[in-house]
Amino acid sequence: MDFEEAVRLSKTLKEKPSNDVLLELYRLYKQATEGDAPEKGDYNMFDFVAKAKHNAWLQLQGTAQEAAKEKYIDLVTSLLAAED
Repeated sequence: MDFEEAVRLSKTLKEKPSNDVLLELYRLYKQATEGDAPEKGDYNMFDFVAKAKHNAWLQLQGTAQEAAKEKYIDLVTSLLAAED
């Protein structure tokens, strides 16, 4: 499976993943597609969801985009296998 297929398949999961898994998918996707997160996030101080997403992405600082793609593929593969 390649990255684009994993992204497509992640949107077809039978059950919605937990918030922790969704956050992991988000941060891996952002790192894979955009690289390192900017130090300052683009959200207002009361947007706690956006802040959590940005902070999660920041934790991957320095992770190579290809490595993030591989981890994303692995995570989607495990989620699909759990559905069977």
